[in-house]
Amino acid sequence: MVQPKIIIDADTGIDDALAILYGVKSGKADIIGITSVFGNIPVELATENALKVLKLAGLEGQIPVNQGAAQPLVRKVDLFPTFVHGSNGIGDVEIPHTAQRPVEEAAADFIVRQASELRGELVIVALGRLTNLAHALQKDPELPSKIKQVYIMGGAVRVPGNITPTAEANIWGDPEAASLVIESGLPITLIGLDVTLQTMLHQSHLDALKASCKPENRDVVSFLNDSMQFYFNFYHESNGYNQCAPMHDPLTVLAAIEPGVVQTEQLLLSVECHGEHCLGMTVADLRPKPSVGTPVNVGVQVDAKRAVELLLGVF
Repeated sequence: MVQPKIIIDADTGIDDALAILYGVKSGKADIIGITSVFGNIPVELATENALKVLKLAGLEGQIPVNQGAAQPLVRKVDLFPTFVHGSNGIGDVEIPHTAQRPVEEAAADFIVRQASELRGELVIVALGRLTNLAHALQKDPELPSKIKQVYIMGGAVRVPGNITPTAEANIWGDPEAASLVIESGLPITLIGLDVTLQTMLHQSHLDALKASCKPENRDVVSFLNDSMQFYFNFYHESNGYNQCAPMHDPLTVLAAIEPGVVQTEQLLLSVECHGEHCLGMTVADLRPKPSVGTPVNVGVQVDAKRAVELLLGVF
C-alpha cells in the first residue's frame, strides 16, 4: 500500500506533540515536513517544539520544519493560552534541545512547492489556525487542484464550541483564514469537536503504555505521560474531567492515516467572520434542502476505542 505523503501543520502544543509522534512512528505515512503556525503558543516556540519532538523521536535532521505565520490574516494576537499547554507549550516539560534548525523557506512556500512537485499526492493535516494554508492559497490559487486531501482539526457542527459557546479555537483564532480555506474548493475533511470530544485519553491508557511500550520508545512515552499531566489538569479545571483529555490533534492525524476510524458526512459549511456572539462559528446548513455554504466532509462518528488503540499501539 502506498503511504500518504503528509505535511503536518501544527502550533506544537501538548496534543500536537503526540499527533506528530504518532505520525512519524506509525510506519504508515511519509511525513515529508512539518510547518509551524501561531496558536497554542507563539510561532517561534511552536517551531522549536516541533524540532525537539523530532529529536525525541530519533529523527533529528531527517524531516524539515518550516516556520509559518506569526499572526492571523487580518487580525492581531498578542495573548496565548499558556493555561492550556503551559508556558513552553508542552506542559512545562523540558526535553533535549536539538541542533536541527528550521529551513529558510516559509511554510506557505513549502506547501505550494510540495503541492506542485507531488501533484495529486500531497495530504495536509492542519492542527492549528489555518493561516499557513490561507497564505498558500493566496500564493497559488490553483492549489485546490493539486492537493489530494486536507484534514483539519477544527470546528463544531452539532456540539458547542470550546473557546466561545459557538466557536472552536482553531477556527475562532483566524476566522478569515478558515473561511478562505473552506470556500477555496480544497478537498477537506473536518475533524471537529463532534468527534474529538468523544476520543478521550485516560491516565490508565498511559499507565498501561509505560508498562508495554517498546524499549526504544521509553523516553517518548515518559514525555507523553509527563506533558499530559498539565493537559489533564486543565481539562479537570475547565470541564471537570478526571485524569483524561480529548485527543483533538492526534485524532486528526489518525484520520489521515487510518481513514476508517472516523465516519464523515458531507455538509454545506460556512465560517462566521463577524458578529458579537458567533465569531468563528462553523455554520452547517442542516435544513432539509441545504443551499448555503461549501461542501465539506465533516467527521460525525468515531470508533474512539479503536482510535486510542491505534494511536498508542505505535509506541
